[in-house]
Amino acid sequence: MKKNSTLQLVYCALFAALIAVLAQLSLPIGPVPISLATFGIMLCGLLLGWKYGAVAVGVYILLGLVGVPVFAGFRSGAATLAGATGGYIVGYLPCAMISGLSIHALQKDYLGRCLLMEIGTVVCYALGTAWFMHVTGNTWWASMGICVAPFLPGDAAKILLAAFLAPRLRKAVRMR
Repeated sequence: MKKNSTLQLVYCALFAALIAVLAQLSLPIGPVPISLATFGIMLCGLLLGWKYGAVAVGVYILLGLVGVPVFAGFRSGAATLAGATGGYIVGYLPCAMISGLSIHALQKDYLGRCLLMEIGTVVCYALGTAWFMHVTGNTWWASMGICVAPFLPGDAAKILLAAFLAPRLRKAVRMR
């Protein structure tokens, strides 16, 4: 049991690092950059499950909060979390948790995995867009045009790819 817990914590650390690296692969298209961090968040949930996925994302967020430049564009700190994009970063936590609900029940159900990741992404969008509106004072429609519409095609592709890769990665790494 202890060996399994230690292995899970190692996976959490590796995923926190992976998310940090993927966050840097971003396109600054406006106040909210397009980033591959969400792909890492989805894989994290699918491979580690809701509990350890939350731990990994929590470690990632805490690293950024204490000043390690892990957020997109090598940003970090409380100011980033309190800024216009902070709600999306916080939204990574429920996104990973919801995606991770499928770890056992939906291992062989591609569409089920996609649906859970889609729900997680919608929750992330809702938290992030609400926070963006609060910080910037933009209307709902303007915020949807800035914060959601440009991201829909890329996030759909990330969901499809993560749902495809997760069972193969799980098998290749022999994760439980």
